Amino acid sequence: MPIKWSEDDKVFHLFNQRISYLIQIVHGKYPAHLYWGRRVKTLNPASILPIRARTFSPATEPGLSLDTLPQEYPAFGNGDFRTPAYQLRAKDGTTMTEFVYDSHEILKGKRPLEGLPSAYIEEEEEAESLVITMLDAKLGIGLNLQYTIYRDLDVITRSASFEHRGSQEAEIHSCMSMSVDFHHSNWDLLHLHGTWARERQIERQPLISGTQSISSARGASSHQHNPFVALLGKNAAEDTGDVYGISLVYSGNFQASVEVDPFEITRLSMGINPFDFIWLLKPGETFQTPETLMVYSSEGLGGMSRTFHQLLRTRMCRGIYRDKIRPILLNNWEATKFNFTEKKLIELADAAAEVGIELFVLDDGWFGKRNNDKSSLGDWSVNKTKLPSGLKGLAEQVQSKGLKFGLWVEPEMVSPDSELYRRHPDWCLHVPGRNRTLSRNQLVLDLCREEVRDWLVATFTKLFENAPISYVKWDMNRNITEAGSTSLPPIRQKETAHRYMLGLYQILETLTTRFPEILFESCSGGGGRFDPGMLYYMPQTWTSDNTDAAERLKIQYGTSLVYPAVTMGAHVSDVPNHQVDRVTPLEMRCDVAMAANFGLELKIDMLGSEERKTVQQKIAFYHQIKQLVCFGDMYRLLSPFDGMDTAWMYVSEDKGQAAVFYYKILAAPNPPFFRLHLRGLDPKRVYRMNNSKQAFTGDELMKLGVAMPLIKTDFFSKVFYLEAANFSGIFL
Repeated sequence: MPIKWSEDDKVFHLFNQRISYLIQIVHGKYPAHLYWGRRVKTLNPASILPIRARTFSPATEPGLSLDTLPQEYPAFGNGDFRTPAYQLRAKDGTTMTEFVYDSHEILKGKRPLEGLPSAYIEEEEEAESLVITMLDAKLGIGLNLQYTIYRDLDVITRSASFEHRGSQEAEIHSCMSMSVDFHHSNWDLLHLHGTWARERQIERQPLISGTQSISSARGASSHQHNPFVALLGKNAAEDTGDVYGISLVYSGNFQASVEVDPFEITRLSMGINPFDFIWLLKPGETFQTPETLMVYSSEGLGGMSRTFHQLLRTRMCRGIYRDKIRPILLNNWEATKFNFTEKKLIELADAAAEVGIELFVLDDGWFGKRNNDKSSLGDWSVNKTKLPSGLKGLAEQVQSKGLKFGLWVEPEMVSPDSELYRRHPDWCLHVPGRNRTLSRNQLVLDLCREEVRDWLVATFTKLFENAPISYVKWDMNRNITEAGSTSLPPIRQKETAHRYMLGLYQILETLTTRFPEILFESCSGGGGRFDPGMLYYMPQTWTSDNTDAAERLKIQYGTSLVYPAVTMGAHVSDVPNHQVDRVTPLEMRCDVAMAANFGLELKIDMLGSEERKTVQQKIAFYHQIKQLVCFGDMYRLLSPFDGMDTAWMYVSEDKGQAAVFYYKILAAPNPPFFRLHLRGLDPKRVYRMNNSKQAFTGDELMKLGVAMPLIKTDFFSKVFYLEAANFSGIFL
């Protein structure tokens, strides 16, 4: 996994056993992109990197036009008319820069990014890093291009930092974390779009001339666009073809853009959204961009996903829960909303314990005068009218039933009708003299302010210390408007959105380090902040507020393109469903939720005897397959975006076990016979299915498939377990 530097050719080669990434310093000045893909053993740069000028492409030097050079981190203003990776504004108002190669450093291991989440290593031998330093001599600013390649993962990480060594302040007007120029445009663009309750829907479309982009300017990575894009070869599918996936380790405003120029060169870039962003860079200061995770797969989308899953699961998530199975939980929200008493909660906990649930979570409504969503955010003291025993007393009662206790909080928000707001009306994000827009009757606290961050850390430290809390659901139920901070001078107001995110990361780092025994789950109206940045602090995310089993198939399928099942919260809820009023069988609702972190969110004390028995059986079965679901390799078999059938499976690392999930939304009359073709098994091993006496080789199951029953009912599901013959186990 070394990084090699060829002094003769001025070429860097980042490689492991499977992939290569090559950069050439052209004319001793300009880092040019040569190649990214399958591992290459030898390369003659002249054979793939023509250096030429074109008409109306000004020559920076004789015979060289930057407008035709595939660059690693391009600028604007010196001959390249395509989308730049960055733009600076000097003290004199000009935006021309001339960064050229100055030096480089090859390092063992990988350095963390100060104040920002990033992929990490546990041993120095896992990775090697390259820092290419460029310099604009007139500005006195250094530009560091940072690369890391992992030994065992087909991943390149990239980021950039600006280091001011000069004497006059400058402004950063845009700064992508990465930029890559591909040598042709015969790609499809895939991204994940959506809205609240309909997150991460898959869209694939051909590239066109000009620019296509996705972005968020909401102060969060958003329900609308996930910070992920992929370029797919035209023949790329689930298991075949070249796929390049890029994910940004950031939870705030972002932009990903793809530009196809007239000569069919494709430029892909991703980073902080330049809209409403300017950062003042003073002498002696450094600005660090967030990190991008760059995955190449020659095995289609499935190969890309499994690489992302392993990377996020083992080198982005942290803490004692990273490698642990998460507890099966019951959340009281859909059962009670705000209308609960301590007695009612204990009744729910009793019913939960009887069916085998392991964690009871108290959601919104336990603090201040919070009987609806119109008040009390910021007043984080227990409502003794509802909970006369207090949080500690309630938690101890729950624990006495063999359950752990969890709690919902929304620390980043404040209600205008709250004691906190009456004491500190200036503590929210706002623009003096302008309207303060409400969403869900709440405002956003100004995390740019040190006193606000200190108050939040002290308040929630006290809260978490005063009760035996094992789980915290950290919610954020609105996006940012009036993005101004009275703690910042006028010249720094456009730093507000990024400073907010840096402040949030600082708070999360402090609290998650201080309380390592608490399992934190992030939430933003469901999946509005499902991104690698949040996973760095909280190893799972509430996938969507939409708990309808049919809708969840698309949401969880789309989410799985990047994020592993162990990071997805998935709950069984009552019917008719609260979001779409659909009625689906309890068995299907359980089977969908079991494909991720299994939980329940229903009136469990009102279940009939047969429903209770179904829940008990599903919980018992989940215990059998949960290791596979949480830590196995995922193979997607049938897409809900292509029809009425959905299927996926999880396979153990040694291929000795597998769990297969199949769902049908609507039945068809007189349907054709259907066989489900499995993937990821060992073709030479013999597998038994659900304790059947019949045995099948992996080769048969993958090539001939499994004969499925004729389905005559809507909302059908089936989960089955495979075990190689030389394994022993319990079958459902």
